[in-house]
Amino acid sequence: MDIVGTLFSFNGRLRRLHFWLFAIVLGIVNSIVGGLTFFPAVMAAAASGDPEQIMGAYTSPGGLIFWVWTLVTLWPSLALDIKRLHDRNHSGWFLFIALIPIIGGLWLMIELLFLDGTPGPNRFGPSPKGIGGPAPVEGAVT
Repeated sequence: MDIVGTLFSFNGRLRRLHFWLFAIVLGIVNSIVGGLTFFPAVMAAAASGDPEQIMGAYTSPGGLIFWVWTLVTLWPSLALDIKRLHDRNHSGWFLFIALIPIIGGLWLMIELLFLDGTPGPNRFGPSPKGIGGPAPVEGAVT
């Protein structure tokens, strides 16, 4: 799968290694964008000590750039998460487990970051490691 397919498609599976690499790069880029746009606005407002200025930092030009950037990177983040869940043989709906306080987010983190994918093909496609044959067809009699 190419980079565009990895970042913008919700189909297929994604190895843990590739998930980590894309997540780290995305995190670094988000930190740079936030550090150059939003962080200076918040620090300048915090130095004034005025609560209204602090809240205004969120709607400052730098704050708006950061929020737009966050929305732009939401799709690739969801695509990576869903493909990683597919590798674990879970539907993308499994992301909603994070809504369970404390335990849900922890469980999701363990599933995405630390557990190996299902060996061989599963209902979401062939193994991204190249293990096993083609993916089984839904409803096929074997």
